[in-house]
Amino acid sequence: MKTKLLVALTAASLLLWSQPVLGAEQSEAAKELKELITKVQAKLKAGDRTEDKLADELKQFDALLAKHKGEKTDDVAQILFMKAQLYSQVFENEEKGDQLLEQLQKDFPDSKQAEMVQKQAEAKKIQKSLVEGTKFPDFDEKDVEGKPLSIAAYKGKVVLVDFWATWCGPCVAELPNVMKAYEKHHSKGFEIIGISLDSDKAKLDKFTKDKKMTWQQFFDGQGWSNKLSSKYGVNSIPATYLLDGEGKIIAKNLRGEALEEAVAKALAKK
Repeated sequence: MKTKLLVALTAASLLLWSQPVLGAEQSEAAKELKELITKVQAKLKAGDRTEDKLADELKQFDALLAKHKGEKTDDVAQILFMKAQLYSQVFENEEKGDQLLEQLQKDFPDSKQAEMVQKQAEAKKIQKSLVEGTKFPDFDEKDVEGKPLSIAAYKGKVVLVDFWATWCGPCVAELPNVMKAYEKHHSKGFEIIGISLDSDKAKLDKFTKDKKMTWQQFFDGQGWSNKLSSKYGVNSIPATYLLDGEGKIIAKNLRGEALEEAVAKALAKK
């Protein structure tokens, strides 16, 4: 079941990554890439996930790049970007994937894909710095109600910083565990700060009201370009950080019962 789910997610990811070239006015390169991605998805769904099984498709990527050599467009850059994603996400060969991304930045420095790769690299760097035991960088913002919002305001409390969105299935699925921990430990000093990657404030307000999520929420309507998610290099959600009373990271991305257990343990140390 896990393998089937991974294949499904990978296929879906490939479709998502190809969206920039699937607009109404497609270039020849975009149309050819779309056809190639369809072939790749079919093989992934059939369980073919190795370089050997996708050898023909890899040759087609190279053929497309050779055919459109000299065309410094986003559509052609996307061909190389998609090949890089195959290596890193499907074959799990990050070294080869990174080499292709470096080639992309060299060959297509002004493309949207090169800009995306640069942002991803910066996000990885930020993420690597946010390790257990380090201080979580503070912020000074306003919540959805216009009230001051910061980590410092919760000094002495155990705080969960939760990057999420109402449209995020895994986030919504994890919410009962978050609610359970909050209801059980809020009176003892447990707080939550929600960082919403939604773009529709009315939908967010209704969702939090219906679910009785009474903690503070940050929202700027920018989706994946959310000010705080960008600041902390968040490129997938849910993403959570559990902080102690001094704002230091206790743990990251706790799920299920592990969250409640970690909160209880942290409160016991106060």
